[in-house]
Amino acid sequence: MYQTCIFDLYGTLADIHTDEEKPELWEKLALFYGYYGARYTGEELQEAYRRLTGEMAEKDPLRKDSHEAYPEIRLENVFLQLFAEKGVKADMTLAVHAGQFFRTLSTDYVRLYAGVKELLADLKEQGKKLYLLTNAQKIFTEHELFYLGILDCFDGILISSEAGVKKPDLRLFEKLLDTYGIDRETAVMIGNDGICDIRGAKGAGLATVYIRSNLSPEEELPEADHILEKVDMAELAKILLS
Repeated sequence: MYQTCIFDLYGTLADIHTDEEKPELWEKLALFYGYYGARYTGEELQEAYRRLTGEMAEKDPLRKDSHEAYPEIRLENVFLQLFAEKGVKADMTLAVHAGQFFRTLSTDYVRLYAGVKELLADLKEQGKKLYLLTNAQKIFTEHELFYLGILDCFDGILISSEAGVKKPDLRLFEKLLDTYGIDRETAVMIGNDGICDIRGAKGAGLATVYIRSNLSPEEELPEADHILEKVDMAELAKILLS
């Protein structure tokens, strides 16, 4: 039935836990900035980060991603401005490295759910087209996909920070469909968020599979075409390959 499978990442294919409130994170990041002449205390750096992200971020009451940092902006611009506020002229490469160091410090773990690699391989073997559509930061997510060993599994990837909007905004779904010439009549969105993934995909005319995972928001079951009450890649394969 489905020729194209569009996956969310965090909470759908990958399990992740981050904590950006740890004081030692900000102390170590302040040390990193100090190496380049941008001297902060940990508290000063955290406050500056919050202020800058607040200024740049879209005000959206629908959903605040607990595992992702401001997915509608390019967070590397925040890390670049943190240098500039201390009079340090840094380039974007250094800003990206600062952001990736921040992500490393804040991440307790990131790992695939059981059976994900096997599922993606089976889908590819059956000739399915695979895409990733995720609310995330490119500077984090591309490297995490590589670390997880699934970066090359997809025919296309669209990350919200690159588009400037996040799910459930219809513009993000339409950008994916237009960029890769996806036939929405034979495509399905698979995600763990009833608003961002399911409601957004339905607005774009896509079929939907909802997976309730440990990262799903507390919400009523959405009106998806298929519902999995837990992460089960074998059951998901039956739906996608039927």
